[in-house]
Amino acid sequence: MGFIDDVMAKARACVKRIVLPEGDEPRTVQAAAILAAEKLVCPILLGEPDKIKAVAKEKGADISSIEIVNPKDSPKAAEYAQALYEIRKAKGVTEEMAKQLVEDPMYYGIMMVKTGDADGLVSGAVHTTGDMLRPALQIIKTKPGTKVVSSSFLMECPNKKLGHNGLLVYSDCVVVPCPTAEELAQIAVSAAETARTLCGIEVPKVALLSFSTKGSAKHDLVTKVQEATRIAHELAPDLLLDGELQLDAALVPEVGASKAKGSPVAGYANVLVYPDLQAGNIGYKLTQRVAGAEAFAVLQGLAKPCNDLSRGCSVEDIVKTVACTAVQAQA
Repeated sequence: MGFIDDVMAKARACVKRIVLPEGDEPRTVQAAAILAAEKLVCPILLGEPDKIKAVAKEKGADISSIEIVNPKDSPKAAEYAQALYEIRKAKGVTEEMAKQLVEDPMYYGIMMVKTGDADGLVSGAVHTTGDMLRPALQIIKTKPGTKVVSSSFLMECPNKKLGHNGLLVYSDCVVVPCPTAEELAQIAVSAAETARTLCGIEVPKVALLSFSTKGSAKHDLVTKVQEATRIAHELAPDLLLDGELQLDAALVPEVGASKAKGSPVAGYANVLVYPDLQAGNIGYKLTQRVAGAEAFAVLQGLAKPCNDLSRGCSVEDIVKTVACTAVQAQA
């Protein structure tokens, strides 16, 4: 069974309610129909019912069993507006502003997750990451003890000798352009949690990557990774984590043994933490295109799961991301 098959099985075992704010977007409507038919989640589509039903008819998607909510006339709107006002009044949000905001499907969906009326949210087929992440950070906020929202790419590689039977967690490849040492440490801990809860990796082995291994090069960029490693050990003392390591020292046993003797991670890492967004973005795309790996992206660090899609996503991409979100919600 591959990674995504395992995710689908976990999603079916404990069905969650996942809200889709882009309810009238054609790919989203088709994905919702598949998710409901395969009993992966209980999808909730936000938007004008007539418009959503027209899209479904055009695409031949059966959404007869799916809950559709129009934020503009929802009985829950007043309750959500009051809750939003209480959360944001210190930041200058008035009661009237809160009423207007919850008419926006994105804010309404975030409030559903905040109040427990939905277990998670997925958007991005037409919205940017910021469109979702901004209200999510304002309302849902980060997990206790975490100050950074980041991403992990779950890379399923043809070479099963790598990582956890070919599965590697790459972080961060989407959100934080140039993390500080403190942020990098938190990203490392979050990525390990993603490896455990979503990937089923019982023992994450986290490598903080650099162009240096154990002081082989001297540079401020190397020092930052060394400091991040120290902080991460303080945050999660039981976590198998090491740095700074070059990529080959992290993944190849012979190189790890030579360059980082005695390391609990070198040569056997299954979680790779990149020093910045440039390296992470290049790394995951290189692995995807050159090594033929499949890539699945999730956000991490929020108190409740919200995930972002590429605007070029396919129906299948949406189905898989929603299933991943459901498994995150189970945790």
